[in-house]
Amino acid sequence: MEHRLSKRVQGKLGLLVYKRGMPVATGQIRDASKRGLFIATDYTDVQLNQTVELEFRFPDAREKRFRKLKAHVVRKSDKGLGVDFEGVVNDSFTISTLILWLKKRHFPVTCFPVGRQA
Repeated sequence: MEHRLSKRVQGKLGLLVYKRGMPVATGQIRDASKRGLFIATDYTDVQLNQTVELEFRFPDAREKRFRKLKAHVVRKSDKGLGVDFEGVVNDSFTISTLILWLKKRHFPVTCFPVGRQA
């Protein structure tokens, strides 16, 4: 039986995975909680407990800025990565905003623009 410390919210939002400051993979958030995320990706060149950065933006928001979160990889599977926010410095407002955004949208969002806008 699985014991979670915080409730998970399902949703879909595209993101980029960074390792040591360099983008290394794309993925899609499949579920989130205030403690972590599950990211659907085929990227496997990452170790457990390794810190990664995640970059995303809300496609329907007025502001077009990208948001970043840091996380530790706590699970790897053939379907993706489980990451945890514990032990890294993050903006709790960004995490809360992400969870609220996912709660409000129950449809797939697959867009992640390749080119960044200033």
